[in-house]
Amino acid sequence: MFEWISALRSQPSGLDEIMQYFEQMLEDGRHVFDAAANSLLGGTDPAIIKDDLWATDKRINSNERRIRRRLITHAAVHGRTEFPVCLALMSIVKDAERIGDFSKNIFDLSMIEAKIDDAYKDDLVRVKDATSRLLAKSRNVYETQDSDGARAFIAECEEHQSHCEARVRELVTAEGENFAATAITYRYMKRVLAHSMNIITSVVMPLDRLDYYDEDENG
Repeated sequence: MFEWISALRSQPSGLDEIMQYFEQMLEDGRHVFDAAANSLLGGTDPAIIKDDLWATDKRINSNERRIRRRLITHAAVHGRTEFPVCLALMSIVKDAERIGDFSKNIFDLSMIEAKIDDAYKDDLVRVKDATSRLLAKSRNVYETQDSDGARAFIAECEEHQSHCEARVRELVTAEGENFAATAITYRYMKRVLAHSMNIITSVVMPLDRLDYYDEDENG
């Protein structure tokens, strides 16, 4: 896929805009996640960041539509030889959009002043920081198509996802207190990680396995 991306960037037709829009989606996804998670876990006033968060998510959705239109046109003009890579990009663009959606879910918890149990807050902050760092790293791994970096990225995502799932299981079986908001936060963090990882699987996986790490595999 790296050769196709390199060729795409070099074409005079302006199709390199596809990758520019996609990279903007990755950057915006991290911004929405950071704002939402900091609002829930760090005390940022949700009212102060709401307009910016919503505007950024709107830009993510707009760029997804732009990319789809350009890919459809590109596939129609250039034929079946590039159709598989267009499908791959369609898939990972949806993953980038879903990062924004799950981040908004985290923000919704802060808007209703959901209670995060104090015993888990430090751990959630640690997961939040790791997720933010991975979201930032994903753009570089994707741009360079670094296969070794992609495998390390996937392994780290899997580790954090397993931790989140273990916490969810622990919380939903706990007795005596309502841990719903805390469990849901771990769940949303896990989904952000999963969609980020799906994007990076395109560096090392064939088209038919791009969603190998998605809901059907990780729950």
